[in-house]
Amino acid sequence: MMRILAVRRIALAMLAATLIATTGCASGISGWIVQTRNHQGDVALQHGNSADASVAYQLALRVDPVNAHARAGLVGVQARIAQVLFTASKFEDAVKALDLANRYAPGDARIEALRAQIEQAEIKRDIVVSNYPSYRETGAGLRRSFEQLRTQSAEIAAALHRFDYTYDSSELSQAIRESYELNSQVTRLTDRLIQYRQLVDSGIPESADAAVAPAASLLPLP
Repeated sequence: MMRILAVRRIALAMLAATLIATTGCASGISGWIVQTRNHQGDVALQHGNSADASVAYQLALRVDPVNAHARAGLVGVQARIAQVLFTASKFEDAVKALDLANRYAPGDARIEALRAQIEQAEIKRDIVVSNYPSYRETGAGLRRSFEQLRTQSAEIAAALHRFDYTYDSSELSQAIRESYELNSQVTRLTDRLIQYRQLVDSGIPESADAAVAPAASLLPLP
């Protein structure tokens, strides 16, 4: 009988030792996985790769949902992703990115502030679309025109630079002609920009002629 009890004790001790060793090993592997994923997320962020960083932190959180480093990393990178999507006018995708961050940091001030900003932008967008459905095409055309001004300005600067080593006043005459043209173009674009704001704020006028007529004045607007 004593022998049987001794064998049982030995068996129980061996089982306990096996469980302790197994648990410790599993814990060590889990910790290594989380640490590796966090490192991958950090490196991806350093290289400006927000998408890969987000995936890495999420994988870390699957293993350890309360890991502080992975949580902070994911919240920060999701805020960054949401900001990029917001500036690209992809409001729904931006909100989804914030929803993921909110899962791990409910009530975070950065997340809530950005969400409120997106919601306000959505309301304003709906008003603009209602007033002037083709606002996007008109705005894109204006941007292209204003970007062209850089080329004209660069040509003036180039003429001035040539004068610095040729001392030929014809270069200055060329700069003056181009400057007059640039000024005229700026005036025309300013008129179009004023009209654009009027259409965005108030909608398309009933008169078709009024919709395409240039602004009557270049007086400062409030």
